[in-house]
Order: sequence, then structure tokens, then C-alpha cells
Amino acid sequence: MKKHQALLYRRPLKWLLPMFIMLGLFYAYPLFDVIRLSFTNASILEPTYTYSLRSYSKMFNDPEILGTLATTFIFVSTNIVMQIIIGMLIALLIKTGMKQGFFMTEACRTVVLIAWMIPGVLVGIIWKLILSTSNYGIANYLLELVGLSRIGFLSEPNMALLSTIMVNIWRGTAFSMIMLYAGLQKIPEHLYEAAVVDGANAFQQFFRITLPLMRHIIFINLVLITIYTFNQFDMIMSLTGGGPGRSTEVLTLTAYKQMFKFFDMGTSSAISVLLLVLNLSIAVIYYRFVLGESNVDNQ
Repeated sequence: MKKHQALLYRRPLKWLLPMFIMLGLFYAYPLFDVIRLSFTNASILEPTYTYSLRSYSKMFNDPEILGTLATTFIFVSTNIVMQIIIGMLIALLIKTGMKQGFFMTEACRTVVLIAWMIPGVLVGIIWKLILSTSNYGIANYLLELVGLSRIGFLSEPNMALLSTIMVNIWRGTAFSMIMLYAGLQKIPEHLYEAAVVDGANAFQQFFRITLPLMRHIIFINLVLITIYTFNQFDMIMSLTGGGPGRSTEVLTLTAYKQMFKFFDMGTSSAISVLLLVLNLSIAVIYYRFVLGESNVDNQ
């Protein structure tokens, strides 16, 4: 046994080679090919293409794509803020409930997790049944039962965007709750006990103990949910398809439509590269403000 372990340590590349091959075939090559195609005027309908900056010029000069970029930032920023706030509130409530031994606390935690476990396509279909303005729309049916008029949750542009944001918050908050609840579990209870002895109230304990000790978890959560939200596709596609008009169309849907509706492979690749740059920028911010801060603390 020791002989085999020594052989493994002396020749690690031999054992890592299959992994590198898989990464190269299924990750690195498609990535570089998308970057290459973004500098072309390639089309699905035409076998030949030339290299140029036409795709990037079209992307940054097309008012519809720029409008989609604005919609994406509204969608992402609102989701980030609300998922962290609501996720923290639920995590605190669950921690308090578990500590006090409240009935059904574990069941509530499980119910919240279900939203995260449901596939995005199914989430979109379920909420489309709830929010639809048709006769089968559950939300509008309940509004009419109490004497209120119907609301165009998915048919009015502004309301459709708000509804899409709400659905994604409902789905994504569970992930934030999991991470933040795990972070709360690591905070020593004796710190809160000492704070109570010193006369600190609940708000002071939260801002002086909880937030400072959870800043790394919060930043990691911030980065992950930002990347997940930027790349959101399946839920929006099944809920609104980007409509009405283009009021709920985000960059991922624009890339999809450029490829499979307009057959413009170059522009679709350029939008994908833009998403890659945005995601990498978020990773750099995470390294700068979290890992960089940790290195300063260690010094």
C-alpha cells in the first residue's frame, strides 16, 4: 500500500491526465471556440465566415441589446439585495427557532429548501399557472374572489419584470439561507452571552457580532448568487420567454435568440463573452475584497 502511495506522489500528472483531457475537451475547447467565433460574422446558415469586430460593434450599438443589458442589471441587482436580506432573515429565524425548540422549525427549513431543489423550467411553469391572466390563473382567481380586479402579472411589461424578479427571489433565497445559516452556526454562543451581559440589544448583537464574523460567508454568497442570476435562463424562458415584448429578456435569452432565432452565431458568441467577462469581474472583486482582506488580517 505504501509503495503505491509513494508512486502516486512521484507521478501525479499520470493520474491527473484523464481529468485534464476531460476539462480540455468539454470546457477549454468550447470556451476558446466561443471567444474565436465572437470575432467573426459566422452564421448557422452560412458555412463560411470572416474575422472582424462586427459582432461586438453590433452588440454595443444595438439599442435592443443595450436595453436587454439594462434589464439584466435591474434583474440581477434586485435579486442580489433581496436574496441576501430575506435569506439572512430566514436563517436567523430558523436558528432562533432551533435554539428555542419551536415546533415545526425543521419542517419550515425543509419547505424553504424545496424551492431551491425544483428545476428552473418547472419553477417557471408552476408560477406561470399561478400568475397567468387566463381563466386558469390562480392568483387572479383569488383576487376576483375577494372583489379585486385582475392584474396582468405576465402581460404588462413592468409588472412582468417585477413578477420575474419575485419568482427568482423565491427560488434563489433558499441557497442564500443555506449558506448564511451555516455561517451562523459557526459563531460561538458565548459571544452573544457576553453581549447580553454588557446590555447589548438584538440589533447591536447583529451589527457588532453577527455581520463582522460572517463577512466572508456573505461575500462568497454574494459572488455565487450574482453569477447564478447573471446566467439565469431556464426559469425566465419557461415563465415569460423574455416577453411581453422584451421587457423580461436578459442577456442569456438574447444570446439564445441571436443563435436560434436570427442564426447569428457571431453576435451570440459576443454576448456570451460579455457574460464571461462580467462573471470574471465578479470573481476578481471577490478575490480583492475577501481573499485580499484575509491576507491583510493574517499579516
